[in-house]
Amino acid sequence: MNTVKLSAGNNIEARCTRCRKVLNHTIVAMVGELVVRVECNTCRGVHNYHRGTETKAPTATARVRKTVAPPAKTKKEPGAADREEWESLRPTMVKEQAVAYDMNRKYRVNSLLDHPAFGLGVVKLISGPNKMEVLFQGGKKLLRCE
Repeated sequence: MNTVKLSAGNNIEARCTRCRKVLNHTIVAMVGELVVRVECNTCRGVHNYHRGTETKAPTATARVRKTVAPPAKTKKEPGAADREEWESLRPTMVKEQAVAYDMNRKYRVNSLLDHPAFGLGVVKLISGPNKMEVLFQGGKKLLRCE
């Protein structure tokens, strides 16, 4: 059996990344005895060498992995934690002690406020200048403050 030593300029079968088929290619670059880059003789695309082998048949372990599904995780409804927190704080709230919301006023964490649209709320976080996070019955809202 006579083996031909490969070199740049020789033809070789390779999988073309553009044509998506195993076609004849011309060797463009080699490192030692390994083919590195090739040029497709059909579309003239230059790309890394991909050996021209047929597609592999899936193994038995691959088929088993596909049939075994991971256990389904139960998803909590968005905002459920906020509603739970609201329900736990509700008994301690006294509407008469709530301050009417004014965006030009300063607030502290755990202050009780009464918003004209959202109702009774508790300041949970002062975040940066002029912003606060308030927990209302409908969920958390980001409001302006001084």
